[in-house]
Amino acid sequence: MTRFVFCLLLFSLSLGLLSREVCGEEQRSDVPTPRVIEYPWMDLEKWRWFHTEDLKRAGEGDVDVLFLGDSITECWDTRGLEIWNERLAPLKAANFGIGGDTTQNVLWRITEGGALEGISPRVIVLMIGTNNIGLHKDPPEKVARGVRAILAELQKKFPDSVVLLHAIFPRGNTPGDPMRQTVVQTNRLLEKFGELASVNWVPLWDVFLDAEGNLPARIMPDALHPNAKGYKIWADEVVPVIEATLARTP
Repeated sequence: MTRFVFCLLLFSLSLGLLSREVCGEEQRSDVPTPRVIEYPWMDLEKWRWFHTEDLKRAGEGDVDVLFLGDSITECWDTRGLEIWNERLAPLKAANFGIGGDTTQNVLWRITEGGALEGISPRVIVLMIGTNNIGLHKDPPEKVARGVRAILAELQKKFPDSVVLLHAIFPRGNTPGDPMRQTVVQTNRLLEKFGELASVNWVPLWDVFLDAEGNLPARIMPDALHPNAKGYKIWADEVVPVIEATLARTP
């Protein structure tokens, strides 16, 4: 399928979905749905471009470690690029994060979107759900359903792979922030998925907070996305886990 035909097909699908979303119908967190909303920082054309680039990368193969998620994952390509090149690229890592994605968007990318065709990662680093909370105002149970659906697809597609399921990173400046509290409640549900076969729970949380539980601006200036210091903290925590997992994964 050519890039033109793919984009035309995606546009046609988006029109129908957009009409439902604009009319206020509830979007299922566990049903594959391509991006249908224009954001000032990520229009639909850019989202399609990101997905097309992921298809190209998958077509090249040779991926042992796959990062899958939203803008927090995507920004390994910018704010975290130096540490990525130093510590993750040598592990044959690929970054399939796209800003603004929700669970249903990721689910679409790895099913109907075909983003996983051509690769067989041994380790998959998954963190998703913060946009369901921040953009869709989804309750924790709904976010968890979406994450569970993604895990089911990954387990079906890659039965021999290990998924490192991350806790959703803290957001909001203080422990009392309503968004922070929703993330905490969601993570309590996601933690249970660490009991699933080939899923390891990675509870990165306190490493980003100060002693009072506040989220320092020197690590996450917008109380959501890590800066370069934040990505170093992430790498320091997750790279040893990835390496250990690779060592015991065929």
